[in-house]
Amino acid sequence: MKAIVCTKYGSPEVLKLAEVEKPTPKDHEVLIKVKATTATSGDSRIRQANPFLIRLIFGFKKPRNSILGGNLAGVVESSGKDVTLFKEGDEVFASTGMSFGSYAEYKCLDEDSVLATKPSNLNYKESVAVIFGGLTALYFLKKAGIKRGQKVLVYGASGAVGTAAVQLAKHFGAEVTAVCGASSINLVKSLGATVVIDYRKEDFSKSGQSYDIVYEAVGKTSISKGKKIVKKNGVYIAGASGILKGFSQLLWTSLTSGKKIVTGVAGEAKENLIELKKIIEEGGFKSVIDKTYSLEEIVEAHTYVDTGRKTGSVVITLEDKF
Repeated sequence: MKAIVCTKYGSPEVLKLAEVEKPTPKDHEVLIKVKATTATSGDSRIRQANPFLIRLIFGFKKPRNSILGGNLAGVVESSGKDVTLFKEGDEVFASTGMSFGSYAEYKCLDEDSVLATKPSNLNYKESVAVIFGGLTALYFLKKAGIKRGQKVLVYGASGAVGTAAVQLAKHFGAEVTAVCGASSINLVKSLGATVVIDYRKEDFSKSGQSYDIVYEAVGKTSISKGKKIVKKNGVYIAGASGILKGFSQLLWTSLTSGKKIVTGVAGEAKENLIELKKIIEEGGFKSVIDKTYSLEEIVEAHTYVDTGRKTGSVVITLEDKF
């Protein structure tokens, strides 16, 4: 089968198209024919080994699993003898987790992994586009204890995680303020933001407002700015960027101010994917796609992601028809 292999850590050019062996499902696994995957900021960090800690976890000189890609949408082609949750022909979407492997024509996943039938109202491209941002935002907002009637600010509201956070906060009954560039104002309003701040024209931290939850979705603003507009007993969501940008400062804030800090890597669970699917099918969540590339254009896709200017998700397709 065709796959993209990561030959070493580095620029997008380290990703190469290759022929590799097609996997065979084990007893509890399904073999999925991949229709679409994504190029995310997480994929980019793994490819670059940024931060350096990635080398200690995934392989020092190059990734031990050379086929990257953490999300997929496709069709179950076959299954192991003990599989009961899925059958041949099921249209599914999934996060592949630490096994990666979605930059390929086929991927095997355990039936109990973060795998579910895809939303009935989305095609493959739309389905795969919601996974990274949707699961990340859902995990952190639930961890922050989001409640109806709260005021939530999302910084970086136009990215994959940001567009998901705006929609999910709105779904949970919060009043949402979004911070983004001027070109994305109409988009984030359409997703549920009541107030939109253009970060180029206004300092969001000097608006005089305070929030129950501040979600820093892109890691591009300072911790000090974000935490000072969090209400006492409120929550500042730093996500994975919090580990890189000053964990000790976040811990000190949490210990001395009464403000809760939520940071780390988003945990993934099948039940969250199923919950996300339900929200989508009920009309509470839209797929936001910036650009679409073919598998053969993976270098161009990662180059675009590396600019940090994408809106929503960048999708990689493995077939022309969806």
